[in-house]
Amino acid sequence: MKKRLIAVALVLVMVITLCACKGNTPKEPEPTTDPDGPTGEPIYGGELVVGIQADLDASLDPHVSSSSAGTREVLFNVFEGLVKPDSDGNLIPAIAASYDVNDQADEYTFTLREGVLFHNGNAVTVGDVVYSLSRAAGLDTGTPLVSDVAGIASVEAKDDKTVVIKLSAPDTEFLSHITTAIIPEGIDPNTEIVGTGPYKLASRTIQESVVFEKFDGYWGTPAYIDKVTLKLIDNSETLVMSLKSGAVDMATHLISSQVAELDNMNVLEGSSNAVQALYLNNAVVPFDNVKVRQALCYAIDKQAILDLAFDGHGSLLGSSMFPAFGKYFMDELTNYYEYNPEKAKELLKEAGLENGFGFTITVPSNMQQHVDTAQVIVQQLELVGVKAKINQVEWTTWLEETYRGRNFEGTIVSFDAHGVAASDLLARFQSTNGKNMINFNSEAYDAKYKEATSTTDDAAQTAAFKECERILTEEAANVYIQDVASFVALGKSFGGFEFYPLYVCDFSTIYKVAE
Repeated sequence: MKKRLIAVALVLVMVITLCACKGNTPKEPEPTTDPDGPTGEPIYGGELVVGIQADLDASLDPHVSSSSAGTREVLFNVFEGLVKPDSDGNLIPAIAASYDVNDQADEYTFTLREGVLFHNGNAVTVGDVVYSLSRAAGLDTGTPLVSDVAGIASVEAKDDKTVVIKLSAPDTEFLSHITTAIIPEGIDPNTEIVGTGPYKLASRTIQESVVFEKFDGYWGTPAYIDKVTLKLIDNSETLVMSLKSGAVDMATHLISSQVAELDNMNVLEGSSNAVQALYLNNAVVPFDNVKVRQALCYAIDKQAILDLAFDGHGSLLGSSMFPAFGKYFMDELTNYYEYNPEKAKELLKEAGLENGFGFTITVPSNMQQHVDTAQVIVQQLELVGVKAKINQVEWTTWLEETYRGRNFEGTIVSFDAHGVAASDLLARFQSTNGKNMINFNSEAYDAKYKEATSTTDDAAQTAAFKECERILTEEAANVYIQDVASFVALGKSFGGFEFYPLYVCDFSTIYKVAE
C-alpha cells in the first residue's frame, strides 16, 4: 500500500494559457499591481452581483443537479467532496486530509480532516461521508445518482475518521471522481441545501435570482465577499446593458462581440474548457450513416466560424478533448477533416444523398455563442446541398427534450469536464452510458474505453484514451469545432477572479478594493 498526501497528488499535466490565473486559494490581502485590474488594497466584505444567462436546475441536490454545467459551476462554491480541483488542475485536500490506495487501484482509504463544519454548524462525520457516497453510488437503490461513482462496490467507516471505499473494478482515475459532494446524513437535499464550502445558500427565487452568503465557519481560507447575488438575465443584449449600466458587477462566458462594448469593465480572456460541436443524433436518418456525418465534417470550415463569429478567438478541436487536458489532447486530430466541400459532396453521393437533405439544428436561445455558430454553419452547408434550419429553444426545453429526451437531429452546445480525468469527457460516448445523448454506438469505442479504465499503467491508459478520441474522430460521431474563448467582465472595483481548467467559477477569490 502506497500512501500519498493529496496536496501533492495527481497533478494533471496541462498546457493552460489563461489570463489572471493565480494559486488555488486566496492569499491574505496584498496591494494589487495588475495594470489591467483595480489599484488598491483588497478588502473583506461587500457584495457582488453576477449576471447569469441560464437559471440553475430546479433541484439543487448536488447528486442529481449535473445536467446543467452552470448549476455545477455555481454549486462549486457551496459543496465540497473529499478532494476538489484548484485553478491549476490539481486535486487538493478538502474534506479529506490524506488517502491510501492499494496497488490494484480498487481500494481507496480516506482520512478525514479535523474541524470541517456543515453550513448548519454540525461537524462532518464518517457517517455523513458513508451516507453521501452510498447515496451517490446507488448502493441502496441499485441506481447511481452520480455516474462517476457508479463503480463503488462498498463504502465503510473503518473508525471515526477513516473511510474505506472498495471499487467493483480497478480505476486509477477514481480520485478525480471523488469530488462528489458530501452532505449531512438524514437531510432532504431537495429542500435543505447544506454543504461545507466557503458560501452557503441564503435564498432563491426561481427564474429570478440566487443569493449566497459567506460561511463564517469555513475550514479553509475565507471568502472575501460577504454576499453574492446571481441575477438571471437570459437575453444577451439585456445582459450587456446591465453590465454597462453597473446594475451587474460581473458576467462570465461572454463572447468577443459582447465585451467589445464594455469599456467600463475589466475584461479577462480565458477558455471555456469545453468541447463545442455540432452534435449529431447518430440514431436518426441520415446521421446513422457514417458517410453523412463525415460529409458534414468536410463541409464545415471551422476556422471561418472562428473568424466570422468570434473575431478569431478560440481553439480549434478535432475530437472530444480540449487543450487544457495536455497529455490527452491530440492536436493532430484538429485538421483530420480539412475543409473540402467537393469531398463532402462525394460522400453524400455515396450515401445516396446526391441531391442533399434537410435537417434542424436545435440551439439554446440564451447561448449566443452557439446561436452565432449555427448561423455560420447553415450558410456553409448550403454550399454542399444541405439545407439546415435553426430552432432556438429555451434552456429548460433544450434540457428536457434535446438532452434528456434525445429528440433532435443536430444541436450545437459545449460539453465540459466536471472533473480532471479524461473519462470526464469521454465516458458519455459509451453505448450504454446514460449521458450518451447522441446515441453513439461503437463496439470498438466501448472496448477501448474499457481498456483505458481497467489498466493501472499510466502510459497504457493514456494511449487507450487517445485511441477513444481517434475513434470519435474517424467515425465522425460529431462535427467538432472549438473550445470557445471565454471572456469574463468584472467591475473595475473588483479583482481576484481565477480561471479554472474546468467549468467552475470560484467566488471566494474575488474581492473589492479599498477606494
